[in-house]
Amino acid sequence: MLHKNLGVNEMGHLTIAGADTVELAKEYGTPLMVMDEERIRRNIRIYKDAMERYFGKGSYPLIASKAFSCKYIYRVASEEKIGIDLVSSGELYTAVSAGFDVSNSFLHGNNKTDADIEYALECGVGHFVVDNMTELDRIDDMAREHGAVQPILLRLTPGIDPHTHAAITTGKVDSKFGIAIETGQADEAVKYALSKKNIRLDGFHCHIGSQIFDIKPFCDAARLMIKYMVSLRDGIGYEADILNLGGGIGVKYIESQPEVDYAAFIEKMAEYINAEVASSGIKRPVIIMEPGRSIVADSCLTLYTVGGTKEIPGFKNYVSIDGGMPDNPRYALYQSDYTVCLASRMNEKADFVCTVAGRCCESGDLIQENVALPKPVRGDILAVLVTGAYNYSMASNYNRIPRPAVVAVKDNSSFTVIKRETFEDLVRNDV
Repeated sequence: MLHKNLGVNEMGHLTIAGADTVELAKEYGTPLMVMDEERIRRNIRIYKDAMERYFGKGSYPLIASKAFSCKYIYRVASEEKIGIDLVSSGELYTAVSAGFDVSNSFLHGNNKTDADIEYALECGVGHFVVDNMTELDRIDDMAREHGAVQPILLRLTPGIDPHTHAAITTGKVDSKFGIAIETGQADEAVKYALSKKNIRLDGFHCHIGSQIFDIKPFCDAARLMIKYMVSLRDGIGYEADILNLGGGIGVKYIESQPEVDYAAFIEKMAEYINAEVASSGIKRPVIIMEPGRSIVADSCLTLYTVGGTKEIPGFKNYVSIDGGMPDNPRYALYQSDYTVCLASRMNEKADFVCTVAGRCCESGDLIQENVALPKPVRGDILAVLVTGAYNYSMASNYNRIPRPAVVAVKDNSSFTVIKRETFEDLVRNDV
C-alpha cells in the first residue's frame, strides 16, 4: 500500500489504521474525510525528536495551520507540546477556542489588517512574522497603544527556486511574500525594525515552497540566510536568536514519488546547517520549521460514493462521485497527483481506465485522470488517498454543496472531528 497505515481486510475493503473504510462510509455518510490520529502524532514526534536531536535543544517544529485548521488539530498540537503557525485571525480564533497557548504561535500574512494585528495583540500571539515595512509601522504603533513590546521575525526571500509548481513556490526574489535580500531591501527592514521601540526583532523567517523532495534547495536557502546573518553581525552588530526555515518537505501522493524519511532528511539538513553556523562564527540560532503537509497529509483519505460511469467509445470513460472540487480543489487548481482506489473492491482487477469527475456544474471539476479501477457501479465506495493537507482547508460551498464531515480513527474507534455541514448551515448568514 501507499503508506503503512493503509491496508486491505478479509472482505477486500480498504482500511485506515485498521478501520474498514466501507463501514465508516455507511456509518457517517459520504463524502467523508477520515484521519488517522496516531499517524498525525507519529509525524509530529518524528519532527520534534529529530529537530531537538540534530539542531540542538530549543529547536522545534510548528504545525502549519493552513494545511488543516480545526480545534481538533490544535488540541493534538497542544498535547504534543509543539507550536503553530497562523495566517489569519480565523485560524487564531480557532486555536484560542481550542485552548491552545498562542504565546507559542507565529502569525504570518502578507497583508495583516489593523483588525488582525489588534486581535493578535489582544490574544498574546508569540511572534508576528513581518512581511513588509508598512506592517512594521502598524505593529509598532499598535503595540505601543497596548503598552507592549511585540517580538517579531522578518520574513526574507533568499532567492531560491526549488523547481516545484509555480503556485507553491514562495522563495524567489519576485515572490509576493517577504523582503528580498538581493535587492538590499532586507538591510533597510532590519535597521528599521531595530529602530522601533515597541518591536523586538528576534530573527528571520524564510520559506522556499512546498512539495520538495530534494534537500539541496533547503540547504541553499539556509546557506544564504546564514551568510546574510553574518553580514548583519559584521555590518551593524546584530545577531539573530531564531532562524525559521519554513516547511515544504514533500509527501508521497502516488507510487512514483519517494517516501521521505523525515528524521534522516532533518539530520542531513542539520549536518549542513550546523557546519555553516560553526564556520561562520555567528551565535547558534534556534532553528524552527513549519511542516504542515508532511504532518497531516498522509494521515487522511477521503471517501466518496460512486454515482455511475459514463463510457465514450474511442475517447474516455468517466466515474462520477458525490464530491469533487468543493472538498478537493487541488487537481482543478494545479493538477495535483493523487492515488485513487475502489475502497469497496480492493482485490479485483483494476482494468477500467477512467477520469474521476466531481458533481459540480463545472467541466474542470475533476479529481484525477487516467485512473485504473475495477469498473465501478453505483453505490461503490471510492477512496482518494493522502488528503489531509489543503483539502478541507481549501474546501468551498460551490454550487451550494455542504462541506463533508471529518472523522478521526484512534484505538479501534472513530469519532467526529468536524460535523457535516447542513443546508441550514448554507443559509445561516443569508438575510
